[in-house]
Amino acid sequence: MQVRILAVATLTLVAGVSAQGAIADDPPAARFAEEIHVFGVEDEVYPPPACATLFVGSSSIRFWFHLRDDFADQRTIRRGFGGATIPDVNFYFDAVIGKYSPARIVFYAGENDLNAGRPVDEVFHEFIKFLDLKDRALGSTPVYFVSAKPSVARLSDLGRQEALNRKISALADERADLAFVDIASPMLKEGSPDPALFISDQLHMRAGGYEIWRGVIQHALDEDDVSEAQYCR
Repeated sequence: MQVRILAVATLTLVAGVSAQGAIADDPPAARFAEEIHVFGVEDEVYPPPACATLFVGSSSIRFWFHLRDDFADQRTIRRGFGGATIPDVNFYFDAVIGKYSPARIVFYAGENDLNAGRPVDEVFHEFIKFLDLKDRALGSTPVYFVSAKPSVARLSDLGRQEALNRKISALADERADLAFVDIASPMLKEGSPDPALFISDQLHMRAGGYEIWRGVIQHALDEDDVSEAQYCR
């Protein structure tokens, strides 16, 4: 990868992920302990709002620097960390989701799992585990699963991304507390990821990519066909 981001940001981004995209063997507690600690400090300095829209997941959430401005009409919390996988989010569920009792959860993870070579069915079942955690802790709180994003750097993953997206979309048809948010389709140009949407590593997004995400996610949040968090009614 030809990454030309500031060195510190780059080191943090790839913590726990090799240059080939394979997940490191370090346990989740070791891989992201510092980032999770920073979230805790931030919560003490700036207490998070109650019943917010919580954005959680991997670096596509972490690097959404203007997220609060993009969703200025609502309370938001951003909890994206490193090269997080779905098992990482599950491991830190209480620290990055449960403690906030959000009104709704915008979830982006799974892309790194697939790139690490994990089978689609395994990634899907890890998401089922996430939903089980959510059910036990937060009941009917709705989850908005943002589809795995296509990118030039991970073009070889496109077929498996589409397979995972189909499985989550079908699951959303069965669950009142789950919405599938398709950001993949508008990021394609003539069937391939649009290079104009990505920074120099051809993996992470420019502002134009986030503008697509903002519009599609906002449209999904405006829909009324999902459940509500019982503690925010």
